[in-house]
Order: sequence, then structure tokens, then C-alpha cells
Amino acid sequence: MVFAIDIGNTNIVIGCFQDDKILFVERLSTNQTVTSLEYAVTFKSVLEIYGLRPDSIEGSIISSVVPSITNLVKRAIETITHKKCMIVGPGIKTGLKISIDNPAQLGSDMVIGAIAALDQYHGPIALIDMGTATTVSVINKNNEFIGGMIMPGVAISMNALTEKTAQLPKIAFDLPKKNIGSNTIDCMKSGMIYGFAGSIDGLLDKIEEELESPVTAIATGGLAETIIPNCRHKDIIIDNTLLLKGMRTIYLKNI
Repeated sequence: MVFAIDIGNTNIVIGCFQDDKILFVERLSTNQTVTSLEYAVTFKSVLEIYGLRPDSIEGSIISSVVPSITNLVKRAIETITHKKCMIVGPGIKTGLKISIDNPAQLGSDMVIGAIAALDQYHGPIALIDMGTATTVSVINKNNEFIGGMIMPGVAISMNALTEKTAQLPKIAFDLPKKNIGSNTIDCMKSGMIYGFAGSIDGLLDKIEEELESPVTAIATGGLAETIIPNCRHKDIIIDNTLLLKGMRTIYLKNI
């Protein structure tokens, strides 16, 4: 059994694999004030909820975009499993062909997403990760990672909107009653959900224009299931376990 931990700026996504079967996926809040022991207790509790024993874990792997807590989480995992934990980074074999200006700048989340996408599809691919930031990774027809796009995420945009205005409230991310809102909350819902859906459509149009080819579009991340169904591109695949699948693939390449 492999324990996979994807540390993002807002959430830590954790999951377990038995061979190619995902046993569970859960989200925890990313908290930079929590100690290694507190993370260990949390991880152990989640495993126990699913009837899994920490000593049954054969190995573990971390992908992180929050360097300040990477080693804390690593120590927490090693505390409960009593086994070394792998971290996606320099020295790790991925097999990904990277054709960008500075490959060292490519985040581990983009690497594992690309690896998982290529396990299931052939390029050209556009991988949309809707986390704290919304990132789009582009893989060409030769299965090379050639770059992408980054824009503010849905939640961070909403936080900026409500913090910088006096009368706009925080809202839930669900569909408004109609496209043209007739009250403040529905106006905000419509603007955020349809606005981001339109942005995704626009980015995909630009990618296909530059590649001169249709792409296989895959979306992952916490808000993908809310935003993507409202896109004009109706063939976008939603896979919220994509990054964990990529981590499993990288783990198997390195044992």
C-alpha cells in the first residue's frame, strides 16, 4: 500500500493506493503553524477512519508547493509508518520530457499532473489544475511538456473581491438561479462561476490556436466540478484523483 500526500497552498490532499486501486482520497487544510506530531496524529486518524493500519503502508511519496512544511509532513509520515518517505524533486526519476526555458522552475504539482495525464492519454494535452492558483500545463503531440499558463484561482479571486469591497459578502460556490443575477449574491455567483468558465474556454482556444490542433483537456482540483460543467468546451475530462495517480506512477519508477 502506498501513501500519497499532495501539499498545496490551501489543501493537503492525501490518499492510499493498493496496487492500482485508490482506497481513499481526503482533503485537509494546509496549516503552517501545525507541528510534525500534530500532522502525524491527523494522518494516523484518517487512516484509522478507513480501517487501515500505518504499519501496513509499504511506502509513501510527497509532492509539495509549500517548502516550509514539506519536511514537517515527511517526519510525520515517517513517524507513523517507520519507513522512509520519498519527495518529488531533484534526483527523482519521472520520465517526463520538459521543454521550457528553465526546467528547474517547474513545480512538482505540474510534473506529477503531466505524468498522470500521459499515463492515460497522448498529447497534445491541456491539464487544468484549479487550486489556489489556476494553472494550465500544455503537452504537445510529441508528449513534451512545453509550458502553460497561470492565473489567480477561484477562491483567491473571491477573497480579494470581498476583502477589497465594503458591501460584497463571502458566498458559497454554487450555481445562481439564472445567468443574469437579480440580487447581489446571485450576481457574484454568476460572475465567478461563468466568468472562470469563460476564462478556461478562452485559454483552451488560445492553446489550440497556437498548437494548430485540438487538445485533450483534463481538469482537476477542488473547484473543477463546479466550474468545468459550465464551460463551452463540453469534452473537458474531470479527474480529481489525477495528481495522486501521478504520484503513484513516480513512486513506482523510483523504488
